[in-house]
Order: sequence, then structure tokens, then C-alpha cells
Amino acid sequence: MYKKLESYCLRKKGAVSTYPFGPSAQVFKVGGKMFALLVEENGMPAISLKCDPVIAENLREQNKAIRPGYHLNKQHWNTVTVDGSIPQSELYAMMDHSYELVLKGMTKAARSAIEDRLV
Repeated sequence: MYKKLESYCLRKKGAVSTYPFGPSAQVFKVGGKMFALLVEENGMPAISLKCDPVIAENLREQNKAIRPGYHLNKQHWNTVTVDGSIPQSELYAMMDHSYELVLKGMTKAARSAIEDRLV
């Protein structure tokens, strides 16, 4: 599943993969801003994603695999343990939401430069 998550992140327009925190934490950025952090915990992937604070709290209440972002702003980030309890489509929707929030926070010029890319 790790490779599927990695591949999904990299399919986002303008997405790049970096390792600023060492070889065990893969960070996905768009326009220089992080939208996902992928690690392996106890043999399972865990992905940290940006999230609207109200939605973040609701997600945490609904699923114990979702917790406040580990080493991140707990109001705006969730860490999701990918243990099979969350359907892949919902996980991808959370990843999309994170990417879109990061794009939305950029200047119009930066956002246009990314959105106008062919790939």
C-alpha cells in the first residue's frame, strides 16, 4: 500500500518527493509546500495530511486510525494509519483535500503556474 500512496501523491500536478527529515520520512510537496508525509510505522504505512480543522476533528472521532498530526500542527494535520480500516477511496479523498488546501493557500500566480502545467 505504501507504493500506491506514493504513486497517488506523485500523480498530483506539480508534486515532488523529498526527504528533509531523513530517509524514513517521505515528504510530498507542491509549490514548495508540504501536502503529505509518508512513513512506515510498525510495518504499516502512516500518512500525515493537511485538513480543514472541523473536518479533521470529525474524522478523528469517526475512526481510531486517524489521530492528530504527529509532530505537526494538530489543528490542521491528521496522521492516518493505513491499516485497512479506511476504504482506499476515502483515503484518496483525504489526500486530494490536503493537496487542494495547500494549493488554495498559495498566491494566485503560484497556483496558476502549477495548474497550467501539462503534467
